[in-house]
Parts: sequence; C-alpha cells; structure tokens
Amino acid sequence: MQQNHPGLDRIDHRILAVLSENGRISIADLARHIGLSKSPTQARLRRLEADGTITGYRALIDPIRLGLDHVAFVEVRLNDTREAALAAFNAAVARIGEIEQVHLIAGNFDYLMKIRTRSMSEYRIVLAEKISTLPHVAGTSTYVAMQAVKEDASLGPLGGVN
Repeated sequence: MQQNHPGLDRIDHRILAVLSENGRISIADLARHIGLSKSPTQARLRRLEADGTITGYRALIDPIRLGLDHVAFVEVRLNDTREAALAAFNAAVARIGEIEQVHLIAGNFDYLMKIRTRSMSEYRIVLAEKISTLPHVAGTSTYVAMQAVKEDASLGPLGGVN
C-alpha cells in the first residue's frame, strides 16, 4: 500500500478515496464504506479538513457543455527567473480566467499552462492580449490539444490506495 503522507493510515486513505469519488456522500454512508461508526468517521474527516489534507469541496463542471472545448498547452519562457520575477508572473497569471493550470517546469522553458477557450480565434486573442503581456515573458510555444484522452480533476483512487 502506498502511503505518501506520514500520519495518514489506511482508513484515512480510504476516506480520501471515497470522497474523491463522491464528495457529497453523507457521514453515515461514508462510515459504512470505511467500516467505522459515524462519530469516529466524522472526527477523522474533521481532522483531515483541519490539517489541510482536504482543502475543500466543489462541483465539477463539464467545460465542453459550456462551449469551452478548445484546449491549448503553452510553454512560457521568461527573461528573468529570479524570485521577484516569478512572484510577479505568478500573481498576474492568477487573474487570467482562461488559464486552467500553470506549472513551474524544470526544463527548456519556465512554465507550462493549460488554456481553455471557445475557439482558436478566442485563444489567439488571449495569447496576444493576456499571456504575451504577462510580466517577464520572453516567448511562448503553443500546442493545441485535439482530444482529451484522460482528464480528471480528482485524485481518483489516490494512487491505488483503497
């Protein structure tokens, strides 16, 4: 069994796996799934929330149903990678709604972004007016996704922990 977080036992991992499949499950049903009574289940759940292991609950919305089916991945190279420049870039990126994900990368470029828009023409505007004007951007390279083969916002079975 994989255990990445010290202090989390098999039951904690089972709680996380069940919640990643159904975040709206009742305490009674969660308790049945993990084999505990309601009180210890609720205490464990509160502890996982309090220690930051569970950061919140949300509705997962299908972006395709909203017409947001154009996905582009963008490599971003910065002209300055000192901490102040990275902080300025990070703060500016947070304000652009079309950017779904941003990762600082160790490689031939500095950041990898996932951008979701309605169309190629909308993406072109986002690239020109928003991404290219971010602080310290020296250049970008775009890769357009043709199909999402696997796209899951949850952690799924948490690395196979059951």
